[in-house]
Parts: sequence; C-alpha cells; structure tokens
Amino acid sequence: MTENAAPSGRRTRQATAGRKRRWGRIVLLTLVVLLLAAGGTGYWLYSRLDGNIEAVDLNKSLGEDRPEKTVAGATDILVLGSDSRAGDNKALGGGNATGARSDTALVVHIPEGRTKAVAVSIPRDTLVTRPECVKRDGAALPSAERVMFNSVYTSAGPACVVKTVEQMSGVRIDHYMEIDFAGFKDLVDAIGGVTVDVEEPIHDRHTGLNLAAGPQKLDGADSLKFVRTRHGIGDGSDLGRIGLQQQFMTALLSEVKEQDLLGSPTKTYKIADSATRSLTTDSELASLSKLADFAKSMQGVDPGSMETIMLPVAYDAVDPNRVVAAEPQAEQLWKAVREDSEIPQSAKKSPATGG
Repeated sequence: MTENAAPSGRRTRQATAGRKRRWGRIVLLTLVVLLLAAGGTGYWLYSRLDGNIEAVDLNKSLGEDRPEKTVAGATDILVLGSDSRAGDNKALGGGNATGARSDTALVVHIPEGRTKAVAVSIPRDTLVTRPECVKRDGAALPSAERVMFNSVYTSAGPACVVKTVEQMSGVRIDHYMEIDFAGFKDLVDAIGGVTVDVEEPIHDRHTGLNLAAGPQKLDGADSLKFVRTRHGIGDGSDLGRIGLQQQFMTALLSEVKEQDLLGSPTKTYKIADSATRSLTTDSELASLSKLADFAKSMQGVDPGSMETIMLPVAYDAVDPNRVVAAEPQAEQLWKAVREDSEIPQSAKKSPATGG
C-alpha cells in the first residue's frame, strides 16, 4: 500500500463531524456556481474550455458487472477531491509521495424531481475490499482486502474507485466528478484571492505556511498550502486538514458569488478556464454544455436542505488508527440511498465519532 497518511486522532473526529457535513454542499455548490457562470461567456468559448476537461469512460472501464438502478429517475454522483503530489501540486506539501490520492469522497444522491439531495461522506482512512480492477495502463489489478479507501485511486485510478464504491454500497453510480485541489491555484489568482478567517496561528515548516490568527487574504500558492497543512494546527491529524479544506471551499464559494462574473466576460472566462482545467468527469458530462445543462437541472435543489452524512464507521479492531464500516448502520444507510427512502436516525450514528 502506498498510503502513508498520519493516523487520525480520535479526539478530533467528533469536533470536526459538523464541519464534515457541510463538505458535500460546498463542493457541489461550487461546481454549480462555476459552471453556470461559465455558461454566460458565450458558446464560442466552449471548444476551448471543453478541451480542458478530462473524461473517464465508466461504461468501458467497468463493463456490465455493476449494481442495477433500484429507483428510476434518481441520480447518484461520486464526487472526489483529489490530492495530487505531482507537478504543480508539490506546493501542497506532505512528503515525498508521488501520484494522486482521493482526499475527499462523497456519494451525492439526488432523488427524482431534483428538489433535495443527500451526500454520504466516506472517510479516507476507511479499510475496504478493493475489487479486481483494470488500471490506467490496461493491466489487471487483483482484488485485495483491508486497503485504505484513498489508496484505491493511487493504485488503479478513478474507475476503480467507482467500482469499489459500488461494491461496498450497492449503489449504481451515474456520474463521476473529480476536482484537483492544485487546480484551484490559478482559479484563486483569477478571482483575485480568497479571504479566510484563520482561527489560530498556523506555522507549518513542511509547507512553509505562516499565518497569524484573523482574516487573511490568500493567493493561489498560499491557498494550496492552506488546504494541505496539518502539521501546523491542532494535533496534526488529517481531520484538522479536512476542516481547513472545508473552510477554504466555503470562502471560495462566497468570493465567486460576490463577484459580478456575468458582467465581466473576460474575467469569467479566466475563472471558467481555471475551473475546467481542475475538473475530471465521466464521459457523459465531459463538455461545458453538458455540465451547464446538468447544473441547471439541479437548480431546484435547495442547498440549505441538503443533508451530508458521514458513513458510519468504527475503529478497526486490529489497527485502531484506521476505521471500518460500522454495521448494521452502514447497510441501513446504503439501503435508504438505494431505495430513495428516508434515512433512519440509527444509520446516522457513527461509533468512531460518538455521534
């Protein structure tokens, strides 16, 4: 296994649970705002922006051995926030690891009618069974038990992550969206910087980030360091870093919404160009026009009513620094998603967080 992430501290999990529940809403809303803003720049820009978007052909990669769609009209999207350590992403810090990892994972379920949504967050250090997959180079990767969830992306790529999620949940994934954190560097600079309210001073020798407490306006380079830092805050756990990522995405969304994007086509294009260069989708969404149509179809979803639930997990009996899906809560949750039914309160309780 290539994953070398630091153990997640027990005492920080409960404190960050509330902020985790906002993550799905923030990621999805940011995508929608950026895509709709991009749509206002004119059709003549589409060919250039379309070329920025990378595509994954899920049907070709996964074949026919997939869950059946239980409820017609419902849509399920796997949203990943990737944490690449290659190229420009070295500015993210975090050691000498290479390649990319799925730092954040959400299954977003949108019932027929698209007036509400539920997002299930899968902790990155959850131990899962990885199914047999085809890697990016076409080579077969045998199945393996007890692998960290975020290592699946590193080992075999996004299609294998989709297959792993489908196997563990029984939910048929309709669409895939991946956001590269480092891709936000140019986006932040195009916007003119993002202001975040630093709760406590940050001094991280690993990334070189030094911030005093209080409101701080970050440029693209510092924004990368901010979303990656963990050594300079709290107990140094990954959950502290997740909290910063959530805070940054909230601030980014606020900054985008406050700017008159449609009134400035040139600036809108720069922002849309940066956003699409950080985006990978399934082949059915891999064009700006399709993404804009999809975003518009979701305008009926009230962000205030979107519910984000962390997959119920318990500490692993062998390695207490890792977690496993807690049963029967996890299956109750996935069953409700598959059947488009009300999620029982028991399925929202996670032994690892005390919630």
